[in-house]
Amino acid sequence: MANNNSYLTLITILSLLAVAAAGRFITTTSPSLSDVVNDGIHPLNPFYTSSLEECEQTYGFMPCTTTAFGNVFLIIVYGYLMYLAATYLSAGSELLLQILGPGLVGGLCLPALGALPDAMLILVSGLSGSTETAQDQVSVGMGLLAGSTVMLLTSIWGTCIVVGKCDLQNSVAQDNKDTKGFNLIGSGVSTDIWTSYSAMIMAVSVLPFIVVQFPQILHSTSGRHAAVLVALVLSVSLLIAYCLYQVYQPTLQKRHLDFAKHKHVRSRILKYLKKRALGRLVDSNGEPNREVLLKLFNSIDVNQDGSLSVPELRALVVGMQLYEINLNEDDAVTKVMKDFDTSENNEVEFDEFVTGVGRWLDEAKGFKKATSLAGPDSLKYVHDYYEETKKEHDLLGDQTHDDEDEEGVDDPRTTTIKAVLLLVLGTVIAAVFADPLVDAVDNFSTATGIPSFFISFIALPLATNSSEAVSAIIFATRKKQRSASLTFSELYGAVTMNNVLCLSVFLALVYVRGLTWDFSSEVLVILIVCVVMGVFASCRTTFPLWTSFLAFLLYPFSLALVYVLDYGYGWS
Repeated sequence: MANNNSYLTLITILSLLAVAAAGRFITTTSPSLSDVVNDGIHPLNPFYTSSLEECEQTYGFMPCTTTAFGNVFLIIVYGYLMYLAATYLSAGSELLLQILGPGLVGGLCLPALGALPDAMLILVSGLSGSTETAQDQVSVGMGLLAGSTVMLLTSIWGTCIVVGKCDLQNSVAQDNKDTKGFNLIGSGVSTDIWTSYSAMIMAVSVLPFIVVQFPQILHSTSGRHAAVLVALVLSVSLLIAYCLYQVYQPTLQKRHLDFAKHKHVRSRILKYLKKRALGRLVDSNGEPNREVLLKLFNSIDVNQDGSLSVPELRALVVGMQLYEINLNEDDAVTKVMKDFDTSENNEVEFDEFVTGVGRWLDEAKGFKKATSLAGPDSLKYVHDYYEETKKEHDLLGDQTHDDEDEEGVDDPRTTTIKAVLLLVLGTVIAAVFADPLVDAVDNFSTATGIPSFFISFIALPLATNSSEAVSAIIFATRKKQRSASLTFSELYGAVTMNNVLCLSVFLALVYVRGLTWDFSSEVLVILIVCVVMGVFASCRTTFPLWTSFLAFLLYPFSLALVYVLDYGYGWS
């Protein structure tokens, strides 16, 4: 697929170069339209031409036009090339991830490469020409930044809910089970707790927007340049912090998961003991019932000296068949032995057994006090403790021994070369065609009178984020909690990179070139969408189908809000 796209890209570029000729007007001394002689190339209808001036070719040879339809064609062509650049960057990133794994690559390289096309367009929008020209074209960059964020968190987010929905049972989506159709309450998507953390980080990443907007909030004309600098420093700091979090997050996730697994093993053993006990595990005083525990202890295959050794503990753990948590039996036995064996002789005596069980029961009582019952009956809170520890494990998203795990790379050297070539090709295409695309948007705006912001808000995100959006939607169709978690984490991560990386580029341009920051309505839209979706997604892990329609409605609301604020109240 990548090779076919490469050939198509080459053919498209050659076609553009082949038509890189511009006609010339033959005029008399009068510049009026009636005196213009038709050269057979440029129509005289004012609907088709917005200016009698010749267009300026990018790089001196790229095609250009002053007509509305001509610029629409160029926007489509250059937008498609930016889409190819994003596709190559995405494919190269995935190959690189297969070879080097997560950590530095997954945490630092992949998010940055995913935001590269947007960053390129923002960069060239503020570098072109004079300060006046840059001030005019920089609205293209802001439109792209706002449009990408809004599109990912509204239309793409909602679509992933629709295509990834499964039946909800006890407020949790059941993997690969979709029998309720478009039930607004009974079907939906569940994610792990780390996805909620990603949404929370996304909401925090809007802080630089608030800082840079302070002078406008205070209706002050002074200090705007300083506010841009402070926001730039904050944005870069958040970018570094986010990349570090992504690098160390897999290790942090593994530690949390190991702890949750051990807690689940303890709760399962308590449930097993309760079921086997000939009486209550605790007496009338709430203390461990030694008589009942002695019978349980003797029922286990203990040694001749009356102690419980590692083999007996292993038989106990294996007998509980904890397949649902991908348990490492050796690790589980070691941790259970450590909980009981206070004498550190690799054997558990009866007194140690009683003490250990009593400590676990106390933990179960305090784990969820709302469901604890007064008195000696331990059945209720032991059961609740087991259910809560299992839910906690599921929320952490255990990906160990997943049946979808990819196999190792057969030829690392060839794969590495292919990944590097795809990354280089994608970067070159994005760098070369970003400037012509911005020029085409600006020229179309001039020819039609439509503000460039709205063109870039609607059209450009389709080009730069299509690859990412399509892959997210396809992955969501797998209808599993793991795939849903990865899908929405990718969306939140992409928006976070927009808010820190792309915004850093934007603020650097504004500060270095001395441009005016006057994007109050655009910033408000970004804040509303990011905060609403970020807080909503960080407070829950299950999203019924009805939530997708709320996301869909945010898109037209955002566009209408910018229009009303800009043209109804004159914010810009």
